[in-house]
Amino acid sequence: MSLEEIGTKIFAGSSSHNFAKSMCRHLNTEIGQSQVIKFSDGNTFVKILEKVRDKDVYIVQSIGLNPNDDFMELIFWIDAFKRSSANSVTAIIPYFSYAKGDKKDEPRVSIRARVCADCLEIAGVDRIITMDLHSPQIQGFFKKPVDHLYGMPILCGYIKSKNIKNMVIVSPDVGFAKCARNYATYFNTSVAIGDKTRLCHDEKSKVLGIIGEVKSKTAIIVDDFTISCGTFVDAARVLKQNGAERILACVSHALLTEQGLVALENSPIEELIVTDTVENTKAFEHSKIKVVSVTKLFAEAVNIIHNKESLSQLFDLKNKFYE
Repeated sequence: MSLEEIGTKIFAGSSSHNFAKSMCRHLNTEIGQSQVIKFSDGNTFVKILEKVRDKDVYIVQSIGLNPNDDFMELIFWIDAFKRSSANSVTAIIPYFSYAKGDKKDEPRVSIRARVCADCLEIAGVDRIITMDLHSPQIQGFFKKPVDHLYGMPILCGYIKSKNIKNMVIVSPDVGFAKCARNYATYFNTSVAIGDKTRLCHDEKSKVLGIIGEVKSKTAIIVDDFTISCGTFVDAARVLKQNGAERILACVSHALLTEQGLVALENSPIEELIVTDTVENTKAFEHSKIKVVSVTKLFAEAVNIIHNKESLSQLFDLKNKFYE
């Protein structure tokens, strides 16, 4: 039976329309009809253009390049579906920007991820599906189920196709070292870690050195997101100083600004591999950037949920899905 026949419908927010359409192609279903209007005063208006009564609705909306607008629009969509008597509303958030605001580590600051979680639940969300959270512990901020997918198998599949020899996986800092170890385990190779420091909130950091052997190797720098590409470029510089032969980079969420694209262009990084969780057209068109789609992964998650099966099968790297 098709998704529509079992009362399921997928809709797209304005930040993820192409992503949602690609999901629908994998699921052999039509995207839901909806409308978004941005008024001149900055207000957002959303409208569902078809019946959703008693249906299980999925709304796809990344909180990415315009996080405040994207988040408010998502809240309005959830409210609209609930007020239209949808049976359930699942928010598919390929990239959840405010996952970075996971703690109160200095006086008089907000725990932003917790506030976002509260807002989503008050609006009426029944489930969250997301990928590669910057701080996975924010799943604990929600009382509703959170399905946290991993882009690593998809990204590793592309890297594997390049048949790279003498590889080393590089984490730009200690914070991402555990995830870097997962990449290294997949390729049965070693890990190097950047000694990075950040003095304030201006998104500028400094890689002081590399811990680990990188001489004469192809270094793959891995991280969850990048904006200015500063850490990658800085790490690439230090890697070259330490004798790395080639340098590639791999990131789940491509938030690169024009400044970041210029930095990438002028860096020793040969290729930056990204997913399509954030619809960043300028980045996707850059000659050094390779986009690997994860829409099939999210589509498979929807299939599994509606077949009342376990999503844990998507965490098995030996699953035929990743072949």
